[in-house]
Amino acid sequence: MAHFRTLDDLGDIKGKRVLVRVDLNVPVSDGKVTDATRIERVAPTILELSDKGAKVVLLAHFGRPKDGPDPELSLEPIARAASDIIGRNVTFIPDCVGKMVEGAIFAMMPGDIALLENTRFYKAEEKNDRAFTEKLAANGDIFVNDAFSAAHRAHCSTEGLANLLPAYAGRTMEAELEALEKGLGNPERPVVAIVGGAKISTKLDLLMNLVKKVDALVIGGGMANTFLAARGENVGKSLCEHDLAQTARQIMIEAATAGCAIILPSDGVVAKEFKAGAISEVVPINAVPADGMILDVGPKTIETINEWIDRAETLVWNGPLGAFEIAPFDKATVAVARHAARRTKAGELLSVAGGGDTVAALNHAGVADDFTYVSTAGGAFLEWMEGKELPGVEVLKHK
Repeated sequence: MAHFRTLDDLGDIKGKRVLVRVDLNVPVSDGKVTDATRIERVAPTILELSDKGAKVVLLAHFGRPKDGPDPELSLEPIARAASDIIGRNVTFIPDCVGKMVEGAIFAMMPGDIALLENTRFYKAEEKNDRAFTEKLAANGDIFVNDAFSAAHRAHCSTEGLANLLPAYAGRTMEAELEALEKGLGNPERPVVAIVGGAKISTKLDLLMNLVKKVDALVIGGGMANTFLAARGENVGKSLCEHDLAQTARQIMIEAATAGCAIILPSDGVVAKEFKAGAISEVVPINAVPADGMILDVGPKTIETINEWIDRAETLVWNGPLGAFEIAPFDKATVAVARHAARRTKAGELLSVAGGGDTVAALNHAGVADDFTYVSTAGGAFLEWMEGKELPGVEVLKHK
């Protein structure tokens, strides 16, 4: 982490106002937080700053407000949940800029924690408006960004503040950047990447970047069908972007040039309909019935993927191998995830995974806690894997 300022670089912060950008965009039902993972992730940073005597002032967004303040998208219930999870009182301040906010922060004691209202209640936030950023900055002496999941957005509270205040990466941001550096930036080789999901069109940049960085690329999910069709296979009624056949062929050419092996299914689990309990069969990939849909990779493909994982020092995973939401089309994702987890626990593999469907799939397999690092960052994780610069990260680098 030599390139980024972290909490280790902070001096004496007792009594200092520390603005901490966190991701508290958590699911809420009937005023109750139903999944507190993101709050739990930022708790170490909040507690460390509080223990050092800072006035900890949390900045966050919630949902996508359209026309200013919306009671349904207030962070007030999140403050209550954060208090329970952190084990300390988190005071809610019902705005994020202005004299009232300044007064409330002035009245805080060293070690106190407060959460400001949804920054997106102001349209200027998403425009990275300088005047609004200055109003936010008036509330703090130091800026800490602990929201990697929002780092791909150049907003006032993610990028703008770091240009006006001394800026540091929080512990969650630090862990994410370290994991991704080990996964793709400067990995131990061989590196194997697993990319699944429905469509190539949503992951073109990702695939083009990975074939230049990894030793083997496993392609699963619906997007594998497009590659198979581009190779001349009949994929029946499977989800397939036939219009992207040339793009798929170009990716395979790029991979061959870079010395990256492309691993496509050699067999598949096929059904005539996509629903729970549908009758399915395993067939060679060159024998898919005209009325069949490939909904998962088959046992021979699982064996091949696991053999590649056995050779790997590093695994990067984004996207399931099949339609894991419905049994029996979850078998491949579960089997490969558990195999990777076993190797990781044995100290034989560094495994980094991320993306909403991936996190859900690893939780379904019961192994999310056994991977080296599982990112909950979604879009930011994907853009990092695509090789793109993230505004909220770039601004934290040593200049």
